[in-house]
Amino acid sequence: MDDLLLCESEYRLMEVIWKYAPVESGKLVGICERELNWKKSTMYTILRKLISKGMIRNDDSVVSVLIPKDRVQRFESKRVVKRSFGGSLPSFITAFLGDRTLSEEEADELVELIDRFREEN
Repeated sequence: MDDLLLCESEYRLMEVIWKYAPVESGKLVGICERELNWKKSTMYTILRKLISKGMIRNDDSVVSVLIPKDRVQRFESKRVVKRSFGGSLPSFITAFLGDRTLSEEEADELVELIDRFREEN
């Protein structure tokens, strides 16, 4: 499960890969130069790390995704809530909102999510 823990540069490259995959590694170099302002060597160094973590594969110079974005986001979200808020989702939401107010649409969407969760459980 710790393989889903990505440092900032790994996550940035995964964002590009999720967006363009499957993509030829040579083309990925150009995309990273444009979008991330990275050199070829930087991209390949991080690419190798992601391959070793089992996040992606590079077969015949074609990079493809093994772990979908939503799975990484769920893992990271749970980790942040657990580490920073003692696992308390209400504490996280309170801190996240701060002094910001919810729009009526946002409040309705949250209520809908809670209702859906209750129905599923």
